[in-house]
Amino acid sequence: QVQLVESGGGLVQAGGSLNLSCVASGRTFSRLAMGWFRQAPGAEREFVAAIAWSGGKTYYPDSVKGRFTISRDNGKNTAYLQMNSQKREETAEYYCAEEEQLVVLTTEAKYWGQGTQVTVSS
Repeated sequence: QVQLVESGGGLVQAGGSLNLSCVASGRTFSRLAMGWFRQAPGAEREFVAAIAWSGGKTYYPDSVKGRFTISRDNGKNTAYLQMNSQKREETAEYYCAEEEQLVVLTTEAKYWGQGTQVTVSS
């Protein structure tokens, strides 16, 4: 099965930027949509961004529109999440995910990575 490994998390000041990467390992037999979720301690899991296999369609919640950008490079089996103007309340564990249908990935996922911590300081 495909494994997802996130990287790029760390400490960033409020208003700063951070770029996350997600590498899918193993042979790919399905052209899956990829996306990102986040979960803060004591909070529910929250959808952050999703992108179709072709890269031609993306979804974002209103909370990150205009600040976050999701992209992918299928030749490298990698998805990215560029986060700009970071807010303190966005401190969370960020998870990479894959799903068969793009619209489904706004709420659920078939495959999950282990997560990478993002801490936004004041």
